[in-house]
Amino acid sequence: MPDVTPSSRRIGPLLALKPFLRPYAGRWALAFLALVTSVSATLALPVAFRFLIDHGFAGGDRAHIDRYFLALFFVSVVMGGATALRFYLVSWLGERVTADLRRAVYDHVLRMSPQFFETTQTGEVLSRLTADTTLIQAMVGTSLSLGLRNLFLMIGGVAMLVVTSPVLSGYIIVTLVGVVAPMVMFGRRVRRLSRASQDKLANTSALAGEILNAMPTVQSYTQEPFETRRYASAVESAFDTALTRIRARAWMTALVIVLVFAAIVFVLWIGAQAVLAGRMSAGQLSQFILYAVFTAGAVGALAEVWGDLQRAAGATERLLQLLAARSPVVEAPSPVTLGERAAGGEGIRFDNVGFSYPSRPGIAALSALSLDIRAGEHVALVGPSGAGKTTLFQLLLRFYDSQSGRILINGVPTRDVPLVELRQQIGVVLQESVIFSGSVLDNIRYGAPDATLAEVQQAAEMAAAAGFIDELPQGYDTFLGERGVRLSGGQRQRIAIARAILKNPPILLLDEATSALDAASERLVQRALDNAAQNRTTLVIAHRLATVRQADRIVVLEHGRIVAQGRHEELLQTSPLYAQLATMQFGEPQRQTA
Repeated sequence: MPDVTPSSRRIGPLLALKPFLRPYAGRWALAFLALVTSVSATLALPVAFRFLIDHGFAGGDRAHIDRYFLALFFVSVVMGGATALRFYLVSWLGERVTADLRRAVYDHVLRMSPQFFETTQTGEVLSRLTADTTLIQAMVGTSLSLGLRNLFLMIGGVAMLVVTSPVLSGYIIVTLVGVVAPMVMFGRRVRRLSRASQDKLANTSALAGEILNAMPTVQSYTQEPFETRRYASAVESAFDTALTRIRARAWMTALVIVLVFAAIVFVLWIGAQAVLAGRMSAGQLSQFILYAVFTAGAVGALAEVWGDLQRAAGATERLLQLLAARSPVVEAPSPVTLGERAAGGEGIRFDNVGFSYPSRPGIAALSALSLDIRAGEHVALVGPSGAGKTTLFQLLLRFYDSQSGRILINGVPTRDVPLVELRQQIGVVLQESVIFSGSVLDNIRYGAPDATLAEVQQAAEMAAAAGFIDELPQGYDTFLGERGVRLSGGQRQRIAIARAILKNPPILLLDEATSALDAASERLVQRALDNAAQNRTTLVIAHRLATVRQADRIVVLEHGRIVAQGRHEELLQTSPLYAQLATMQFGEPQRQTA
């Protein structure tokens, strides 16, 4: 996935969150009302203090003092209630918007073709789903609200400073303007460092994900110390970048606070001189001091919030990359249904198909390949590594689209068929069986969630899996662990075969479906697959003699082209490549070619 060059100098990317904020407009309006109420109550406090000092203490009237203290208590109650309501609402919105965003990004990534994952590490995607969305959650649930609150406090404070004393406020406004320059300068640097810090963190997550998924290989080659050093280096690099960002933010915060309070102290000294000269009352000065403190605190908080908003903008930009990525495999604008079950129609046709993987555009995986497979036919695909066998499966499933030619099922081009319908017609058993973290029942029922327990048991029986499943501690409810670590390779393979059988698809794609089984289990599973293949179109990538012997037809591939077709005995005589493969792969003595 292409990287985005330096992040925006503004917080503009945050505007892209509007579609996720819009559904909760009512709650936003209520939160905004609570915010305005809280700020108004806060700005009313200095006025109450002024009257308390000038009319209460100075006049010595106890009734006035009691009245103003009650007013202060009432204002504090309003401020506390409004603040609590604002906190609840914005926290709810932060959690809700983040959940919606995570779900949208995850849903989008699930629909990407394998081409996307050729250039994007899964660890990086996970980092964006967790770390980046957490930053956005903090921004929506905390920083945005605090930013608006302090912005209103600053504006209201400045306005009340002018009302209280135009002369003193003129001094303080001029001095506060000097704070803006360092905020802008340091803010840009913090933004760049925030983006770099998130990228480093994503790289660290990607590295950890890659190694944790390859632990048997790492440990068998005793590379734990090397991987520890490599991860430690990535962590330290992320730490150094984060530390640079923290230093920049610390300097920005310190500079802003010092400048703001230096300006306030200077102006207050002038105000004290005015009180002593009788040009200003003590209550007015107290009111001015409180508004100055509110304004200074608001400016300092805005500097901090601005950094958070910039980090959230960088995180949003990274998430937008995922949401903006488009799969090259797209639905047809006018989709066509396959009609009858695929195995009962005209079969499958590869018509002059040419294809190169996006990551290897100069190397043809398939070259002008044409192949007709009759409905219900059992075809074995044979050839050396890289001949294009697996590529045929991937194109048939539309994980990729061919650059030339077309593929038809029942006479309908697969590009015109809705992806969901196309893939529902196909059952797949891969050489590397995929077992999910769940129970046996969950794994077998993955392709048919509504299947009954009896149907699951029947599929397991056909896949020669029922015996070992019954011996598991909780039978079909046994938890299998991540990637099925509690099962042997052969057991995982039989679970995957049961899953494909239960799906009951009209087309079966078997990529070395019996490769991980012992001889006894292979015979059982092979018989089960023979039964499952009845009245189905079946394509098998074969590396075993039993597989090719029973095929209706064997297709020999080399360099993305079909070089021979026929039955086993026939190809031993007519195809030197097949005869060579029969000797090396199947262990059968090579026959003399005709």
